[in-house]
Amino acid sequence: MTDAVQPRAKRETESRAEAERPRKWAPPQLLPDPHPEAGYAFRWIRLSTLGTSDALNISSKLREGWEPVKASEHPEIRLMGGQANRFPDSIEIGGLLLCKTPVEFTVDRDAYFANQADAQMASVDNTYMRESDPRMPMFKERSTKVVFGKGL
Repeated sequence: MTDAVQPRAKRETESRAEAERPRKWAPPQLLPDPHPEAGYAFRWIRLSTLGTSDALNISSKLREGWEPVKASEHPEIRLMGGQANRFPDSIEIGGLLLCKTPVEFTVDRDAYFANQADAQMASVDNTYMRESDPRMPMFKERSTKVVFGKGL
């Protein structure tokens, strides 16, 4: 009697798919995130509120440098429904339009508004300090001095 030795399976053929935990259900995102593109920032821009068009908002954002994202460029965002888009081949969900702009524009915009905020704070500080009187200062640097021994 000869026992036939069965060849062992290689480790590469084994998988751990059976050992993985099942994924849990999570509610879908209302506004999906597009896959990132190098050098671009994305933002959802309001087209309408409660069915009322907001032409002033979208026109100001387009002048600012935002451009609508083409649906053909991001097939990972599935659009259902047959609503007529004001921007053909774009991604519009619930009155919001997905737009993109170069990252340099967002950095410049952030710097501009940071400078605006700093100028406003400097103005408030100057106005506050202008009201100060040397006889009764609103802000006074306080310092303490510690002396050891007979140094008086």
